[in-house]
Amino acid sequence: MIALISKGKWQSEMAHKNKVMQSINAPDGTTCVDLFRRPDGSYGFDHFRRDPEDPRGWYSIGHHAGDVYASQAEAHAEALQRVPWLADGNT
Repeated sequence: MIALISKGKWQSEMAHKNKVMQSINAPDGTTCVDLFRRPDGSYGFDHFRRDPEDPRGWYSIGHHAGDVYASQAEAHAEALQRVPWLADGNT
């Protein structure tokens, strides 16, 4: 059983302090899932998109970054449940 430690918004200034442990790209290259570790040792994930014609780069479409997990494996398991293309094995 995956234990969601907490759910909430993290301040945007904290995002740059997170360390991406794994980035999984969709086959088309326009979306990805990042699994990350926070400075406090907790883990999380988020689902991102980028549009080739938009120079601003990647932006969150999943808005899962505030969810807190005890391990990278738990964050990954939850990402598999919430991101359809990831669950389909299309990586």
